[in-house]
Amino acid sequence: MQWLAFGEEKAQSFEVQGMDDYAFVPLYDAQCSAGDGAWNENCRVLTHISFTRYSLRKQGLTPDHLSAIRIDGDSMEPVLHSGDTVLIDHTRTAIEGEGIYILRLDGHLYAKRLQRNFDGVAIISANNAYDKVTVPRDRLHELEIVGRAVWSAGWL
Repeated sequence: MQWLAFGEEKAQSFEVQGMDDYAFVPLYDAQCSAGDGAWNENCRVLTHISFTRYSLRKQGLTPDHLSAIRIDGDSMEPVLHSGDTVLIDHTRTAIEGEGIYILRLDGHLYAKRLQRNFDGVAIISANNAYDKVTVPRDRLHELEIVGRAVWSAGWL
């Protein structure tokens, strides 16, 4: 720690033990809009993001049911910023309380808050410059919840 704080000692290298302790989640090139919607039909895996299996297990997450994509747009600011990466739990496809969901509507992916109400489902942006949109009950079959965002990261 002295090296990091004061440059007095050389940092000791260490070898990662137990690669089985890590899960590698695919990061797809599909962009999820936090604005007007974006979808890449033929998305491919760009790379993998590593998480400790312990941290995923603590959150009740299973690596085989996770994927990651990038956010595009400003409608979820200040919660999510353009370029942020979100981790999606694909087992959580029902609206269950507060949270940000990845949804597909009209062939586009969105990251939004969802709120079930008497008229249907409200799609809510964090940025007040964007209006709330309601999907009426008779059109709910057009709304697909891809999963719930359970983690995000981005550059400062």
